[in-house]
Parts: sequence; structure tokens; C-alpha cells
Amino acid sequence: MTPLPSWLVPLPDAETMRAVDRWAIDERGVASLDLMERAGDGVARVIERLAPDGLVAVVCGKGNNGGDGLVVARLLRERGRPVVVGCVVAPGELGGDAKANLERLPGAPPVRLDGTAWEDAAGAAVIVDAVLGTGFQGEPRGAAAQAIDAINAAGVRVVSVDVPSGVDASTGVVSGTAVRAAATVTFHAAKPGLWINPGKAHAGRVHTIDIGIPRGAPAGATIGLIDDRVLRDLPRRGASSTKFSSGHVLVAGGSRGLTGAPRMAAEASMRAGAGYVTACVPASLQDVLATAATPELMTRGLADEHGAHTLDGVPDALDASSRGGALALGPGLGRRDGAFAFARALASQAQVAMVLDADGLNAHVGRLGGLAARSAPTVLTPHAGELGRLLELDSGEIERERLRHARATAERTAAVVVLKGDDTLVAEPSGRVAVSPGGAPALATAGTGDVLTGVIAALLAQGLDAFTAAAAGVWLHARAGREAARRAGSADSVIATDVIAALPAARRDMVFDGGADEGPEVG
Repeated sequence: MTPLPSWLVPLPDAETMRAVDRWAIDERGVASLDLMERAGDGVARVIERLAPDGLVAVVCGKGNNGGDGLVVARLLRERGRPVVVGCVVAPGELGGDAKANLERLPGAPPVRLDGTAWEDAAGAAVIVDAVLGTGFQGEPRGAAAQAIDAINAAGVRVVSVDVPSGVDASTGVVSGTAVRAAATVTFHAAKPGLWINPGKAHAGRVHTIDIGIPRGAPAGATIGLIDDRVLRDLPRRGASSTKFSSGHVLVAGGSRGLTGAPRMAAEASMRAGAGYVTACVPASLQDVLATAATPELMTRGLADEHGAHTLDGVPDALDASSRGGALALGPGLGRRDGAFAFARALASQAQVAMVLDADGLNAHVGRLGGLAARSAPTVLTPHAGELGRLLELDSGEIERERLRHARATAERTAAVVVLKGDDTLVAEPSGRVAVSPGGAPALATAGTGDVLTGVIAALLAQGLDAFTAAAAGVWLHARAGREAARRAGSADSVIATDVIAALPAARRDMVFDGGADEGPEVG
């Protein structure tokens, strides 16, 4: 598989982390006890910042995760903190490094947790969750499940060791009960499940600490967290640029009562750097859109019926796309049969890069094979409900296994799939996935999906490959959402047009940071 680009921070899965640990221990001579010691010390330091005083309750499993917890307990006791320790198995059942750290533990030995409420935990300032580690998959059972339920019931802040118990570290899947942590301290590198929902919702604030694994550890991560280095790839206008070399975007959509969506997608494309944008809308609505939109937006009326696109409009739309660039298909399209036929025909025949969103996606329910046959790059931008319709699954099933469904759809459609959410996933057919760090609650309002469509289309039109354009678009969109919230004074007050207005600031920050000077010049 192609290595991750430099703008993705690798998120190794459990198998990769096992290989890294074996390499450090077997080939570089790092003692496993030393790795565990540094891991425990890192957790202890986070606890001291989160809760400087008060009782600490440490809940240990039987494996290395429990061994990490025992290190935490010893170090905190040595520093004068009151610590109680519970274990889901009899202490005599511990083995390996966990047993070695049990023998080092000063003070009272661990209490065997038998499924009843642990009163000490309820009175603690913080609970340390060291029950299940990164190797866990499936549904917690028995004493481990009981311990997780007791931790959650205690009503106390929780710090999880490496991953919240019950969360699949490789995928973020939660199949049963799982700890809800205020913070997770993870080792060497964050894991996918800490940034992909539903696991992300259980992880709290993620702290990644160095535990002394030498440089040169085996790579192999196929998932990465998008960081601001992606902005260095954004094209910029130069002295020789023209409106066409800066990127031509064609927005095809709109229907009676839904003219705002194509307008927002088009204006977002402009603010994201496209030099020339044309909105292709039903002819009966052309004047409505032209009156409401910014005067720089070009409009083109296509054949329509009752204020919706029809198949007869496809030749004109293809003609408009003949000067190249990118197509944003779907915003405000509506669900009339003629509009769906228009969307399917235009998607299959257009020879330019395409972003397919909203009812453009709904037009392809049961017809995903047609997308795989496209010769030009394709980006799909569904939320969970839209992806559920495409795959004929309940949206809840999509949310339970977001990573699996995003990857499977990308492979099936030969497209880059942007599964939207706080943890927006950008999946390409080869299996590589870029994960958005999120943190932009202002985007939870109508119309911001149209804005994202326009931003990605602009970056495609400027020549970025589909994976980079989608990831950079997601990052810019989130950054603009945060800027819009700052300007409005509250994330709850932001509307989609505020996000469009904030896009120049998102790019301006990139310019002043020096990132743009390293990017390709348009034209």
C-alpha cells in the first residue's frame, strides 16, 4: 500500500503496535519492563495534572494494560498519593511484566473485584482504567464487563490507559459496554479507535506520550490524523494565473425551494480559491439564483420540469463542463425522478473530477456500480444517513462501524469517500484513511455540507488529487467553522454562510504560517 503522506499523523492499529513493541524489545534490546515503567509514569503525570489531590483508584486487568496500572499505583504511592488498587482477577493469576510490577507495589495489595460496587472508587478523585488494552476486540464479558460498568457508575473522572476499556483500538467500534473517560493516555502513537467514533466519544482528551521506542520502528499504518501540514499542498495564485487556471467549478443542482444549496456550494468554491464558478440550475430558477447570489457567480439555466432538472438538461451540463475543472453534483437537486435521472446520466458521462453530495448520492441508491465505471476522479460526501441509504443499511449500523463502511464503499465505488461527522473519515479505494480531528461543533447546522462540497470541488479544480483535495477540504472546512464560531461568539449561533465568510481567514492563516509558499503555484 502507498505510504501515508507527510500531512497525516500515523494512527497504528493493534497489529502494527504489537510489531513495534516486538521490534523494540527483540531487535533494539529495550526491556519490556522499561517500556511499561515509562508508560505508567506518563499516566501518573497526566493524573497529577488532572487531579492534583485526592484518592486515586486503579482498576487493573490481567494483561499488560493491568501491569501499566500497577506501575501508576506504585509511582503515585511513592509520591505520597493515597491509592487503592482493584483487580478483575485474583492477584496470583497475574503473570509476566504485570506480576513483576505487582511484586514491586508498596502498601496494600490489590482488592479482588467480584462484581459488587467498589466503594473506594466512588470516593476517589480519579479512577484509572487499566482493564483492557489495545489488543482487545469484541464485547467485554465477565469480570471485565462488571469492572467497566462499575467505573462508569462511580461518577468519577476517569483516565484510561492506552485505550478506554471496551473500545476496539483499531476501529473505534464499541460492541458492548465501554469506559467513558475524561482523558486517555496512549503510548508511542494514538490509535485509530481514539479518533474514530464511537470510540472517540469514549476517549476524552487524548494524550500521546513517548515511552522510549527507538526511531526507525516498523511503519505500516494505513490510517492517519489530518494535521495542518495538509495546507502546504494548497495551490495559490501567481502572477501568470487566470480565472481558468485558478480552477473552474461547475455546480449542478437546485430545485424549487432548494436554490440556497447550489448557491452556497458555488460561493464556497469561490472562497476556497476557484477562479470561475458556474451554477447549472433549472431554467425556471435561474433568475432566482442570479438575484440572490454574489454577482461573480455565473449561472446557466438547464431544461427543467416543475422547477427540477430533467434528463434533457444533461447535454448542456456536459457542454458547460467541457472547459475542465471539477463538477459539484447534487446540492439542492431534489428527489424527482427526472432530477435523479439527470444526476445519474451526468455523473456517468462527465469527464471531469466530481464531488457527489446530497440528492446526487440518493440518485445512486442501488446503482453504485455506475460510479465505479467513471474514468475521472470521484469524491462522495455522505453523512451516515446518506451512506446507509446507498448501502441499504440503517444509519445506526453505519455509525457503529464507520471505518469499515467508509472503506468498503470506497472500494466498491472506486471513489474517495468522505463520511461526515466530528470524526470525518476520508477513505480511498486502496484502504488508506485520513481522519479529521474534528473540534468544530459550529458545523452542526444546515447547509454546511453544501459548503464542504464546494470547498472540495474547488481544490479538485485546482489540480489536487482526490484524496488530498478531500482531506484538505475537510481540514479547511473545520478551521473555517472554528473561525466562524469565534466571530459569532458562539458555535450555536453559526449559520452556513458564516462558514463561507470565514474561509478566506482559514487560508490567510495558512499563508502567514508560511505553508502556502511551499505549495504549487496555479497557472
